[in-house]
Amino acid sequence: MPELSVVIVGGLHADARKAAVEQLLADVPGSVVLHHDLATAAAGTVVRTVRDATGVRDAGEAPLVNDCACCALREDLVPELRRLADAGGTPLAVVELWDSVEPKAMAEVVTSGGLTVTGVITAVDPALLLPYLGNGDDLAERGLAAAATDQRTVADTFARQLEYAPALAVLDSPEADDEDRELLAQLHPTARQVPIGHGDLTGAHSPLAHAALAGFDVEAAAAAQHPACALLPAEADAHGVSTLVWHRRRPFHPERLYQALEDLTCAAARSRGRFWLADRPDTLLHWDAAGGALCVESAGPWLASLPDAAWEMVPPVRRAAAALDWHPEHGDCCQHLVFTSPGLDREGLEQLLESCLLTDAEYAAGRNAWKRLPPAFDTLLEV
Repeated sequence: MPELSVVIVGGLHADARKAAVEQLLADVPGSVVLHHDLATAAAGTVVRTVRDATGVRDAGEAPLVNDCACCALREDLVPELRRLADAGGTPLAVVELWDSVEPKAMAEVVTSGGLTVTGVITAVDPALLLPYLGNGDDLAERGLAAAATDQRTVADTFARQLEYAPALAVLDSPEADDEDRELLAQLHPTARQVPIGHGDLTGAHSPLAHAALAGFDVEAAAAAQHPACALLPAEADAHGVSTLVWHRRRPFHPERLYQALEDLTCAAARSRGRFWLADRPDTLLHWDAAGGALCVESAGPWLASLPDAAWEMVPPVRRAAAALDWHPEHGDCCQHLVFTSPGLDREGLEQLLESCLLTDAEYAAGRNAWKRLPPAFDTLLEV
């Protein structure tokens, strides 16, 4: 099969996404855009269009699979890309995702189908950043659900779209100010930001075309999102926006932390990281909050709780992350939480977090005593 470069362009900011796609069509002659419109899923089908710079080349419908629009997309996308590859003559296939589809799932589907993803780009309008991050509405309420069982919110979906992509296509929005741009920089400091919409360098050497063809490592991208080794933002404070990195070696008291969850969740536009509960000392817990809602999940054991023989089955990136964070007594067990927001009350937030840790007396009682503390997180963790 001839080589075909595939770039995935996604994001809930539809105008920014469409602008990025149109610029790629103009910058890379011969490129083709594939788009699956999931808005028609309620009627039982997903509408697929294939177009180039001159207009629509092909259109069709894909039936729903298990009442899931995203499943239909998965089943239909790879065969369409293979047809393009077999036909030859297409230097770049641009997969324009529908609004709420997340790039991680699609990048993995395309790669597992034997095709080459050369870029993942999320398009962003900086003026809409805070409104979307603060939107706790269910996608279903906004007509953006990808399946009848889709329980995601606008905020958590947008956060994942933003943080997964190594490149951000940033719309030149007249409504955006320095605070908006600083928030974007702090939320994803390692992303390559590519301006769109104000006539910068175009053609095959444009920054956007370069980002689309730069190369993409699906496994590395997944590792960068995993709670155990995620590349979290660093301390920052500029233009009214702050990022607080809170790192401690002492476990949380489950009841005190549980009682503080609402205040901690609402303290920042976005917070994430990993944490350690005294009554579950061997379990690495994932913290993921946006839009005033918090998701807490078990991410498996801390490496310190595994027998040495099991370490060989752990990905090297996870072992490297643990080694950088290793403590002679607790190993990789720790609190590593990051809060990013305009107007962040850093001092108040730090005081609240500190108050949730074990006291000196509780800590000195040891692990057996910790495990007997009231299990306040059983309901959240569905035990």
